Amino acid sequence: MKEFGELEAAIMDALWDADRALAVRDIRATMDYGRDVAYTTVMTVTNILFHKGLLGREKSGRAWQYRPVRTRAEHAARRMGEVFSGCGDPGATMRSFVEEISDEDRARLLDALTELRPAHRTAAAGG
Repeated sequence: MKEFGELEAAIMDALWDADRALAVRDIRATMDYGRDVAYTTVMTVTNILFHKGLLGREKSGRAWQYRPVRTRAEHAARRMGEVFSGCGDPGATMRSFVEEISDEDRARLLDALTELRPAHRTAAAGG
């Protein structure tokens, strides 16, 4: 289940890797796509990503400057949440997911759950 086409992924990666908003010419210059792509094509796809709600933009002179609405990690987490909520049996899906990931990723997941557990207790207690 792939969300982005190759060009969309290259544009998003360029923006996620940048430390600032980028104009289309800068996106085109920094993206890793493997072949030359027209400026107008990058402009069109970037505009599509904006209208999908994945990018924000602001005017800088005559050009739009684009930035991701979410970090790469936030975006991936949102997609994972969509998968779990739309799978029919989230518990079974999560168990299958944990069985499939590496021991290193399983340890990272356990660390994240352990780290979040005290924060959730504090929030639930009202303070």
